[in-house]
Amino acid sequence: MCGGFDGSTSDDWTAIKLETIDGRLFTPRYGPDLRPTIWNPAEWGGTIPRTEVHSAWAELFDRFRFERVYYDPPQWATEGEEWARTYGEDVFIEWPTYRPRQMHAALERMVTDLRTRELTHDGCPITTQHVANARKVASVKDIYILSKPTQHQKIDAAGTSPITHEAACDARAA
Repeated sequence: MCGGFDGSTSDDWTAIKLETIDGRLFTPRYGPDLRPTIWNPAEWGGTIPRTEVHSAWAELFDRFRFERVYYDPPQWATEGEEWARTYGEDVFIEWPTYRPRQMHAALERMVTDLRTRELTHDGCPITTQHVANARKVASVKDIYILSKPTQHQKIDAAGTSPITHEAACDARAA
């Protein structure tokens, strides 16, 4: 199993996505209510519930054997370092999404793999909405990144998906 994580604090959403070794991207569920691992801060008093995120990772690592997890460090660097110590520094790896060339390449790979059906997904309704909200925005010559069209149209689950797929592709290559 491979994973991806992109976290926020109070405005954007936070998401954990997973991908199986055979290329199935999905939003896992955790806890007694089987909540999706996508957190909207508005549902948690305006702040991402960090203890819930920690609980979700603990449950997921109990349930699955992970080969690789990429995480975006801004706002979660301390937790990312803690998770790397807990779950393995060769498993839990920093993967900043603010690098335009790398993010563009990850997006292009994901689009190609979806088109060729090398990658399938679970149809998560939150992720579907975030993908619909996402817009390609020019970054540098011949490179685009994803952006939200307005502040209230979130794209966080869409942005977590390509880093999850990168983790899975890199794990398969290794």
